[in-house]
Amino acid sequence: MAGGDLRSLALVSAVVTAAMCYVRFAARRLRPGLPRLAAFLPVLAVLPFLPLAFRAVHPRAISGFFLAWLAEFKLLLLANGQGPLHPSLPLPAFVAVASGPVRLRADKPAQNSPSGLGLVSSAVMASLLAVIVSLHRYKEQMNQYLLLTLYAFHVYFALELVLACVAAATRALLGLDLEPQFNRPYLSASLGDFWGRRWNLSVTAVLRPCVYRPVVARLGSTAAGVLASFLVSGLVHELMFSYITLRPPTGEATAFFALHGACAVAEAWWARHDKWWRPPPLLATPLVLAFVIVTAFWLFFPPITRPGADKVVIAECEAAVAFLRDAGAWTAGSVRLVWTGRS
Repeated sequence: MAGGDLRSLALVSAVVTAAMCYVRFAARRLRPGLPRLAAFLPVLAVLPFLPLAFRAVHPRAISGFFLAWLAEFKLLLLANGQGPLHPSLPLPAFVAVASGPVRLRADKPAQNSPSGLGLVSSAVMASLLAVIVSLHRYKEQMNQYLLLTLYAFHVYFALELVLACVAAATRALLGLDLEPQFNRPYLSASLGDFWGRRWNLSVTAVLRPCVYRPVVARLGSTAAGVLASFLVSGLVHELMFSYITLRPPTGEATAFFALHGACAVAEAWWARHDKWWRPPPLLATPLVLAFVIVTAFWLFFPPITRPGADKVVIAECEAAVAFLRDAGAWTAGSVRLVWTGRS
């Protein structure tokens, strides 16, 4: 991260902390509903602009996800008197939950509950991500679909590591017990399983109370709730892609999630008919993953690759890998010198 972005990080962190202090103060004094929402409006208006303070793609995209998506939805829930935020939370915990992919456990996890990335898993994923980044130097010789497959794995590993690092830092600094963000999406047996129970659970945690439940309660239709959730997810992804590319939305992300929403509704309708054929798990999982990847090739990745934002992302990753490699070599050399001096 360049010096300019480090200054931007300090500035954005200060603004977010001050904004969340104000939100907590207002929530303690105002009842849920329109009074709270009116008090939150200045913060809701400012948060989407803060990621634009960063020049590099990674901090701009990550802060966009944290602030313009998760924080906005959590503040809307708080304005309505719903969790995960509550004004009684200690200030550090309130700021962390409000502005990051942090979800407090309501009780002890079940025995089969997914756990976060361990040290070994994190090291393996970091190594695989480094290998994927290094392979991009041969992209001119690669088949287009192989390159897009690498992008898909890049996105998954990067999201897993970023969110796991945030969770680990929050746990270490604040002592909070956190929910994992992913639950082995590569084992998904259906689209509903992939999007609802395995992929990026922090998003599911805000879409379900913000969109799905109100639509179902109003219209009495679970299908309408699912379609509305996917539509909102697509619209917010358009904003996320604009943070990455600094270009207007193309509508392709919305089309991607609308397609997946329609297919998830059709899948659930088919599953309600017990006598109809269903693929066995060994076949269902590769079919689901193939559908996600193929449709991502078609609609999800082009808005990023077309303007060349993927090249900027890879260049930033290569710089980060080089920095870590040089830092490791310097540390090893320093330890060797100290050891030799003692000998």
